[in-house]
Amino acid sequence: MKKAVVLIGGKQYTVAEKETLRVDLLPAGTKTLETGALLVIDGDKVSVGTPEVKGVKVSAKVVEEKVSGEKVRVIRYHSKKRVHKENGHRQKYSMIEITKIG
Repeated sequence: MKKAVVLIGGKQYTVAEKETLRVDLLPAGTKTLETGALLVIDGDKVSVGTPEVKGVKVSAKVVEEKVSGEKVRVIRYHSKKRVHKENGHRQKYSMIEITKIG
């Protein structure tokens, strides 16, 4: 099975073909994504790029947009001061499926 390390949205992900992955929200209207591979693992053979491996492209399609992540609670509290504030945040993600490494 061929695996690759790709850079999507400033973060590195290890991906394989037919894998579904949750990445930071991509720009609206993005249907397909094509990026170079920083590293390719094919069985026992490992190819490291400088910065990308030549001739290798990773293709993906966007399966779902604006998927909500789990809620993160942010609490600000000062003891003995009667200060207590609580906020919540829910990050948005895009679900992509890796279609081809090669």
